[in-house]
Amino acid sequence: MQVETTTDAAGRPCTVSVVSHGQGKLVERLLADLATMSAPSIEEVLVTRNLPNDPVRLPKDPPFAVRFIDNPAPRGFAANHNAAFAVCASPWFAVLNPDLRLREDPFGPLLAAAQPNAALLCPLVLESDGREADAARELPTPHRLTRRVLERMGIRPASSLETGSTPEWFAGMFMLLRSHALSSLGGFDERYFMYCEDVDLCARLRLADWQLQQVRGVSVVHDAQRASRRSLRHLLWHLASLARLWVSPAYSRYRALLGAERRAAAAHRMARS
Repeated sequence: MQVETTTDAAGRPCTVSVVSHGQGKLVERLLADLATMSAPSIEEVLVTRNLPNDPVRLPKDPPFAVRFIDNPAPRGFAANHNAAFAVCASPWFAVLNPDLRLREDPFGPLLAAAQPNAALLCPLVLESDGREADAARELPTPHRLTRRVLERMGIRPASSLETGSTPEWFAGMFMLLRSHALSSLGGFDERYFMYCEDVDLCARLRLADWQLQQVRGVSVVHDAQRASRRSLRHLLWHLASLARLWVSPAYSRYRALLGAERRAAAAHRMARS
């Protein structure tokens, strides 16, 4: 682990974790955005280089500390972010994809809107063309997965969360996590090498009586890579992670919790009508 640069940023609320899989140019753009937009909120950025020979040039005089973590062998999403979280000293820990772009500071407004019981804060995620990205989702089930595949094939019209409904989990492209809550759960589950770590974490947070909060007045842009649609290896990782998720105790307990919440909400609506 190598400290690249330091600055007097102690006491700022956020540590940011970014993992590069040979994506040095994307990381450079994101660091420049963070330095321009979000410097007052960031104490340190931890850049994990998961592959060798992945140069990353820092912005000139970055206004926060930047630390590089160089892996001798590639690690999965959960293991990489857990290793970064192990050196986090901030009250909030942000997991960011390297292909995010910032048009405004998301951190200050997210923290200002944070509810006391919110362990996970997420902005509105947009595609590069301005459309809303598929970041706030329903719990994946075999039925819903089949529906999504048919939608992508154009066999049935695309569906989404109903307006005003509460997302059941948030994709891991941008997750601002309360450090105390993440620590209490032991971090991400490293048995997921890639994919579904975010679903599992959201489920375990909710089961521990924490809330997931989206602040739709704050936005970031995601230039989606969607490797699982192009790479057989990524597709197999995705399917293996779904299989692990569907047999996990956390998944079954969370699905039961969501069902109980839906029934209670329906009963409440009927009582008011």
